[in-house]
Amino acid sequence: MHRPPLQLYTVAFPALSPEAASFVERIRSEHGGDQPTYIAAHFTLVFGSGLLGEDDYVRHVAAVARTQPPIDFTCRCATLGIDGERGKAHVFLVPDEGFAAITRLHDALYSGPLAAAERLDLPYIPHMTVGTMDDSRRAKSVCHQINEAGVLVPGRLTALVVGALGARGFEVRSRHALTAAPLESGSGPERRGPGT
Repeated sequence: MHRPPLQLYTVAFPALSPEAASFVERIRSEHGGDQPTYIAAHFTLVFGSGLLGEDDYVRHVAAVARTQPPIDFTCRCATLGIDGERGKAHVFLVPDEGFAAITRLHDALYSGPLAAAERLDLPYIPHMTVGTMDDSRRAKSVCHQINEAGVLVPGRLTALVVGALGARGFEVRSRHALTAAPLESGSGPERRGPGT
């Protein structure tokens, strides 16, 4: 019997201060649907792909990780995300600081053997999903409430994690530290979030 290819993801779990972690988890517990039960707060960098076998996929992610430095970021805004395919609305925390670096990391992962897996019809916006619901107006209202109260979530990404969704949630297959030396400050323009 032919088995479908394993759908592998690459995510980064942020290192957060206790205050920032508490803020994120409070919103996720109130608005996150079932996501908090199967995966911790994260940035998705490669969405589920069965294009490569696991060995080739992991080899590619490990090679990219060696070329990328750890990334410092700060989220100061909640924005609405729409998943038209699944009919869901999301609440995203989007970084302004770190936006460009996370985007470049995403682009590096979707190069070479994974280039054909990238969905070019869905522009990539770095984000942590903190809310999922059926009603887009409710999701927009939650974004407004969060922004009115104030958002300050600084953190750091230090590793790429390859995993798959299993019966008990996100199952880690491998972890790869971001080990390149950081870019010197001022060495290039920092791309800010949408509209900035």
